[in-house]
Amino acid sequence: MVHPLPEVLPASSDVPTLAELRSIAEATPTPEPAPADSSLLPGAHTMSRRISFALVNACTLASIFLGLSAVFLAMRDDVRAAALCLIACVLFDGLDGALARKLGVSSPFGAQMDSLADMCSFGLAAPIVVYASLAGSVPTVAAATACALVAGCAAIRLARFNVSPKDGRFFCGVPTTMAAAVLAIAVLIGLPIPGEFQLAGVALLAVAMVSSFPYAKLARLLTLPPWLVLIPAAGALVNPRLTFAVVVAAYLLSGPLLWLHQRRNVQRVA
Repeated sequence: MVHPLPEVLPASSDVPTLAELRSIAEATPTPEPAPADSSLLPGAHTMSRRISFALVNACTLASIFLGLSAVFLAMRDDVRAAALCLIACVLFDGLDGALARKLGVSSPFGAQMDSLADMCSFGLAAPIVVYASLAGSVPTVAAATACALVAGCAAIRLARFNVSPKDGRFFCGVPTTMAAAVLAIAVLIGLPIPGEFQLAGVALLAVAMVSSFPYAKLARLLTLPPWLVLIPAAGALVNPRLTFAVVVAAYLLSGPLLWLHQRRNVQRVA
């Protein structure tokens, strides 16, 4: 027995067509995500914390303004005053971080501000001041190359510091603040060495910033025996330029020596 084919049911008017579904989807508003917290100051926004936050960032801005002043003074060939501005930048750079921790207003915004200020003052202003101090004593191309190396290595050092895990005991490479302080003091006291050796020292300091050698932080240096501090203090009274050169050379050499010491300890454990 042959069964008849079922009849095709007519389209029901209650079933929406594809075009109607599209129009409904376009008309339905998409739910917006919850707005993220855009506050620059984490935590409670009390008046005292806001004032503390503004004070800390004012110190960071002061470092930028002093770095810019150093550039202007270097353009006028007043390199000693420019070097003093750089030393003031170093002081404000340490002050803003210390205040942020003491007042409890540390923030990611402050960390980025500090990094930008370091690049302006120590990555750009410092090599410009050094270039102005070397003008006339060394070939212009050589001075420009050495100072450009400082700027490039400072940028790499700061970017690496922002994304690398932090070590409470050692820096990985010479910090930009330390490098700028060395350059500023060298310009200020006027080391009596040939320009070629000064260029070599500038290049060495730049490479040390991006090296992987461990350099002790200031907190660890303060734990050294008192006699190690008294020796350079006494030497500064007799011959400050020679003492400064010896201290800087010893600090730069401490990185490779610490690196060798750590490698030997790892090999002994293995």
